[in-house]
Amino acid sequence: MTASFGWPAAGQGVSFGWGPVEARALAPAAACVVVVDVLSFTTAVGVAVEAGTAVHPYRWRDARAAAYARERDAVLAVGRRETTEAHPWSLSPAGLRAAPAPARLVLPSPNGSTIAVEAAAGRATVVAASLRNCTAVAHWLAARGYGSAERPLAVVASGERWPDGSLRPALEDLLGAGAVLAALRAAGPHTLTPEATAAATLWDATEDPAAALRGCDSGRELYAYGCPQDVEVAAEIDSSATVPVLVDGAFQEAP
Repeated sequence: MTASFGWPAAGQGVSFGWGPVEARALAPAAACVVVVDVLSFTTAVGVAVEAGTAVHPYRWRDARAAAYARERDAVLAVGRRETTEAHPWSLSPAGLRAAPAPARLVLPSPNGSTIAVEAAAGRATVVAASLRNCTAVAHWLAARGYGSAERPLAVVASGERWPDGSLRPALEDLLGAGAVLAALRAAGPHTLTPEATAAATLWDATEDPAAALRGCDSGRELYAYGCPQDVEVAAEIDSSATVPVLVDGAFQEAP
């Protein structure tokens, strides 16, 4: 059976998908793409943007990223275990909260950053959402008419990757996307695809999202890695009113 993969069904203004490949498919038809990477890219973006930092997403953390940061007079985030007192910036939301806020930060991420770059290539408005700002993002979208047939909206959950590079769906991102979709549905009439409806329904049915975040595979991995604070920051549901929007290659706070 063939299908028009990646395109919202007729009359349905809000779609949901997974990972960079689906972001690439959804972006051309979308007026806005919401990226959700709860552990930890979009949570880190939100924490940094709250502090006044412009965050440049970048796909790779290698020599190319270092050159990209130099060209923009920006600080380059390093691996969590590569931070020092002199260079405390990484993908860790807790670490970014504790560190001095640079004016510009290049934040490499093979998942969230890649989706943001793919979405921006489709000329859609790109927004970073997490559990910390899910309701604020939904209200911002609704106020601007995103999610209508005229201004289609795609919410893309990042997921993780298996060792072979294939997508591993991640519960934390499904919950984060569902939280945005449920709040958008509550904010007014929107026509969601069945996939988007299922994600919103899962969020509404989750009695203790913070516990789910701590107990999911990615949460347990961060605990085992010695970064429980990152899970706790990510679990600060609706603690932030900041809506990071990608402008000229960097996430900045929306007006």
